Amino acid sequence: MASIAKEFTKGLWDVLPPFRLVLGLCPVLAVTTAAENGVGMGLATTFVLVCSNLLVSLLRNVIPKKVRIAAFIVIIASFVVIVELMMQAYAYGLYQVLGIFIPLIVVNCIILGRAEAFASKNGPIASIADGLGIGLGFTMSLGALGAVREIIGSGAIWGQPFLKSIGYQPFEFMVKPAGAFVTLGVMLALINLISMRLDARKRRS
Repeated sequence: MASIAKEFTKGLWDVLPPFRLVLGLCPVLAVTTAAENGVGMGLATTFVLVCSNLLVSLLRNVIPKKVRIAAFIVIIASFVVIVELMMQAYAYGLYQVLGIFIPLIVVNCIILGRAEAFASKNGPIASIADGLGIGLGFTMSLGALGAVREIIGSGAIWGQPFLKSIGYQPFEFMVKPAGAFVTLGVMLALINLISMRLDARKRRS
C-alpha cells in the first residue's frame, strides 16, 4: 500500500511535470493563457495518461518488444479520440480554445514516457497510481501557470475580472507567447529554490 501511495505522490512534487521533468512544454506554453484552459488541458491529459497506463500494463506481456512504441502510440491515440469526442459533446467552448493541442496529446512525451518507463514494467494498480499522480501534477502545474498569467495579464481569474473593479491595468504581455516563457522561467526558479531548501533541511535533520 505504501508503494502505491508513493507512486501516486511522486507526481505531485518529485517528478512534477513540467517543473521537475521539464517535459510536455508545448501545451504548457500554448494553452495557459487562462486557468480554465490549463485545468481543462491537464484533465484531458490525465484521462489519457491513466487509461493508457492501465491498458499498456495489462498488455505488457502480450505486446512484442519490437513494436511496443507503435503499439503504445495506437493505445494513446485511441484514448485521445475519446477525449476529443467527449469535449466536442460536453465542453465545446473549451475544445475550440484548446484546438489542435488536443490531438497533440498523442505525441506528448510525458504520456509516452510513462508508458515506456513505468506502465510496461509494472502492474495495473501501480500504473494507475503513477498515471493519476503525474496527471494531477500536470493539471496543477498548468492551472497555476494559467492562473498567474490570467491574473497579471487580464486582471481576472477563471474568467471573472475581479481586479478591474479596483482600477488594475492588465499587463497584457503575460497572456502573449513571450509571457508564457517568462512565467514558466520564474515558476521553475521558485520550484528549484524550494527544492534546494527542502533538501538542505533534510540534510541538517
